[in-house]
Amino acid sequence: MGSLQLFPPSASAHAADMDWLFAALLGVSAFILLLVFGLMILFCVRYRKGSKVERGNRLGRTWRVEVAWTGLTFAAFLVLYFWGATLYVRIHSPPSDATDIYVVGKQWMWKIEHPGGQREIDTLHVPVNRPVRLVLTSQDVIHDFAIPAFRIRQDAVPGRYETLWFTPTEVGEYRLFCAEFCGTWHARMGGTVVVMEPSDFQRWLDSQDPGPSLAQEGEALFRSYGCSGCHGGASTVHAPKLEGLFGRPVPLEDGRTVIADDRYLRDSILMPKAEIAAGYPPVMPSFAGQIGEDDLLKLVAYIKSLADKTAGSAERPAP
Repeated sequence: MGSLQLFPPSASAHAADMDWLFAALLGVSAFILLLVFGLMILFCVRYRKGSKVERGNRLGRTWRVEVAWTGLTFAAFLVLYFWGATLYVRIHSPPSDATDIYVVGKQWMWKIEHPGGQREIDTLHVPVNRPVRLVLTSQDVIHDFAIPAFRIRQDAVPGRYETLWFTPTEVGEYRLFCAEFCGTWHARMGGTVVVMEPSDFQRWLDSQDPGPSLAQEGEALFRSYGCSGCHGGASTVHAPKLEGLFGRPVPLEDGRTVIADDRYLRDSILMPKAEIAAGYPPVMPSFAGQIGEDDLLKLVAYIKSLADKTAGSAERPAP
């Protein structure tokens, strides 16, 4: 018979930090709870009816106790706030060498696709001690991608991309859940995360017969939807060039500047007039309702690959 576990196993680089934060929140809350109820019980017993305790000077006041109580609790919760905010920012700021894995939530399954084109349903294979960045979206309703052993969870919201990252530290299998009620079979929407040694993970990738990569499929869609007619190198249309675009600042017609990240690329395909690039006419049609979430991920992956190719050619020495 297995031993009782109060907490799930800790299997990611920031799981211990999350546990310490949770313990601190629990400790401070327990201290205040015991203090308040302890004083209540003390006063109820000490000043009960019939007791001979001195009850004089009932109008006497002092500001010291009030200031001390307010200042100490404010300082404690301020520390907890900045501690939690710092950890939140870390979880949503992946390192540059993190591997992107695309996840689409759908009633009632998780559709997962690796950069090389390997696809999984309700199972996620990752290498140990290597950072992984998840790009999440939903095809229908709000889902929530949660791995308790990694101390991560993130809503997958229809119509937008959400990201988070983790570095698994222990080889093994861990449960994956949907932590947002999403319909009749919500309780069945789960899966498994398989953490493997890097060599075993590479063998698994090679054995999957992936076919075309995400970027290659995106390139085919780029041409089939006619995007290359305006954004291609031989185009005569005055449209933004996509080579080297991803990750760079984009000046907008209204004076703002945004970063060309996953969210910007997706919105530019579905809502091209929402953020018009400075110096370009708003002539691009909207593809909302024409492209599904799976194909959007592929198009975004292709545009991102153009930035990688540009960076590689820039780093290559001239002959």
